Amino acid sequence: MTPRERVLAVLSGQTPDRVPKMANFYPESLPELGTRGAEGDFFGTEIRFVEFEPPPQQQEFLDYLDGLPEDVYLGTPSTLKNYAAWGYYPHVVGMNRLGRDDGPAKIAELLAMAPLPHQAEDQLARLRDEVARYHERGLAVMGTPPHLGGELFETAWRLRGWKQFMLDLKLNPQLAHTLLDQLTAMTASTALVLVHAGVDILGLDDDVGAPAHMLISPLTWTRFLKPRLETIVRACRLVNPQLKIFYHSDGYIEPIIPGLIEVGVDVIHPVQPDVMAPDRLKERFGDRLAFWGTVGTQATWGFPNAAAIREEVRQRIATVGRGGGLIIGPAYDLEPAIPWDNIESFFRAVDEFGAYGQGD
Repeated sequence: MTPRERVLAVLSGQTPDRVPKMANFYPESLPELGTRGAEGDFFGTEIRFVEFEPPPQQQEFLDYLDGLPEDVYLGTPSTLKNYAAWGYYPHVVGMNRLGRDDGPAKIAELLAMAPLPHQAEDQLARLRDEVARYHERGLAVMGTPPHLGGELFETAWRLRGWKQFMLDLKLNPQLAHTLLDQLTAMTASTALVLVHAGVDILGLDDDVGAPAHMLISPLTWTRFLKPRLETIVRACRLVNPQLKIFYHSDGYIEPIIPGLIEVGVDVIHPVQPDVMAPDRLKERFGDRLAFWGTVGTQATWGFPNAAAIREEVRQRIATVGRGGGLIIGPAYDLEPAIPWDNIESFFRAVDEFGAYGQGD
C-alpha cells in the first residue's frame, strides 16, 4: 500500500497493511531539519499538510507583536498570526438565524454553490499544485481552514472574550447565533478552497473539552455548534463526497462523539489517554469512527520514558488498532524539550508492532 492508500483505508473502516503514524511537532522542535513539515520525510509519516499563505499585511502585525514588552502575553504566534488575515466577513443568504432558517442541508447547498471567496484567486492554484505533488509521492494530504485556535467555538470566544461569550450563550443567544453563523460561512468558504484543491482530509478544530469535563454542556454544543459543523461538512462533501473529516478537540468530549459521527466526522484527535480511555472508545464507537493519536500523557512525554512509550504503542495497536481504525501518534504536541529517546522509541515501536498479519 502507498501511504495515501493506507490512511484512506483506515478512514474508510478498512484494515491497511500497517498502522499509519503521525506526530505533531512544535515549529521550534526540529530546526535542524529545515523547513516546517520536513519531519514527515525524516520519520516517514503518511500525511502532509497544506495551508493558506498569509496575507501581505500579516508581517506588519507580527512586527507589532515582536515589539511588545516581554511581560505582555497575547497568545502564541501561530494563533495570533491568523488575526491579520481576517478582514472579510462574508454574508451568505440563509445563514442569518434571526431571519429565515433553512437548516444545514439547504445552507450547505447555498455555500457549496457560492463563488469561492477572494482567497481562492491567489491561493487555489498554489494549493492544487502542492496537493498534486504530494499525491504523486503517494502521500495523503490534509488541509485546515485559517482560524483562531478553532473555527467556531474558539474563534467566537476569542473575539468576544471568554466570559462575555459564555454570557452570550446564556443571556443573548441571538447574538451568539449570528456570530457563529458568520464564522460558519467563513469556515465553509475557506474549507471549500481546500476541497477544490484536492485535499484528502479536511481538518476542523475546536477545543470544547477540559481534562475532566466539557467546557460547555453537550446540550449547548448540540444547540449552537453541531448544526453549523454539519453545514460545513455537508457543503464540502457536495464538492467531494469521498472527503474525510478530521475533528480535533483536546480534553474530554465523549458525550458529543455520537453527534460528531452523525454530522459526518471520520476521525477524532488526539484522544488523550489520561482523559478518555482509547480502548473503551474503540469498543463503543470503533465501527463508525477512527482515532488519531492515543499515545502518552504530558508527563510521559516530558520525562525520559522510552520503555513506557514503547509498551503503550504496543498496547494501542493491539486494542485501538485492532482491525484498523487507528492513526497512531502522540496525544500531545511534541515540544522542544521532549527527550529525543522518547520520540525515537515511539517511531521504532510503531515500525515493530504496526504491521497487520493475515486475518487481522
